[in-house]
Amino acid sequence: MTAAGTVLVLAGSFDPTADLVVEELNRRSVPVFRTDLAGFPLRLALAARFEGTEWGGTLRTERRTLELRSVRSVYYRRPTRPRFPGGMSPHARRVAEREARRGFGGLLAALPVRWLPPPGRAADAEYKPLQLRVAAESGLTVPRTLITNDPDAAREFGDAVGGPLVFKPFAPVRGTVGGESVAAYTSIVGAEDLSHPDVATTAHLFQEWVPKAYEVRLTAVGGRIFATEIHTDSAAGHVDWRSDYAGHRYRVCDPPASVAAGVRRTMDVLGLPYGAFDFVVTPDGEWCFLEVNPSGQFGFVEQATGLPITAAVADWLEGKGM
Repeated sequence: MTAAGTVLVLAGSFDPTADLVVEELNRRSVPVFRTDLAGFPLRLALAARFEGTEWGGTLRTERRTLELRSVRSVYYRRPTRPRFPGGMSPHARRVAEREARRGFGGLLAALPVRWLPPPGRAADAEYKPLQLRVAAESGLTVPRTLITNDPDAAREFGDAVGGPLVFKPFAPVRGTVGGESVAAYTSIVGAEDLSHPDVATTAHLFQEWVPKAYEVRLTAVGGRIFATEIHTDSAAGHVDWRSDYAGHRYRVCDPPASVAAGVRRTMDVLGLPYGAFDFVVTPDGEWCFLEVNPSGQFGFVEQATGLPITAAVADWLEGKGM
């Protein structure tokens, strides 16, 4: 049985970022119950009762049981989806998935505890159009951006910007081609790309290219800010640093006061206790907001710089000073 004040960690079985947080909580002797939604319903049992004004009951795996009333906080770190018996029909599976989301997910959301990040607010904050508007209203510099499925509108936007444009997917795009893992990153596009008929097939995000001296990954946790410059010499990494981790050089930095204030306002408006922000810093030293990930990774930054991001996350889950 788990003790009072347990942190419930919802994460996949292989997640180095979640591992860091669990190890830090263990070091502090904070009770942790880690599980993945993929265990439900075959290897994770739920029994919850509503009595008086709150939910009670248990989550149970083959080895451990969690009393729901003992939960102090939830670390929601990209758990995988529930897995159902292989013999279910497609219709029955769709119904079971919906019921699991509304029932199991709804029960967890009903627990009166702090979440990192809160699932509903995190889901809303994933929308890039919302991020850009909130960031701009919060005082951050945001590139000119177009969302369209009209090739004519895309071409007109390119003419109005009068310089290089980039295309960005709205969400991570990963897959397998020819047996090899591939991913879609930010890419520079030309006039022929903007006029291509494929633009009409779905929503596309085009943005003016911002000249960059380097990029910054800024991690905000409960009001605390940790910023790191990311320098890369490769052509692909210069467009999107995520495409070339091997060529990175990192250096801790302090954001301008106006940027730090804008980050905190953005977090407040989006209702997020955690955010991984990406900025471009121009050769003139201007910080330009690109995006914020409500559940972005931080382990690679901490490993390279020693910034105490894991400790800050653990502090927040413990409820210390925030």
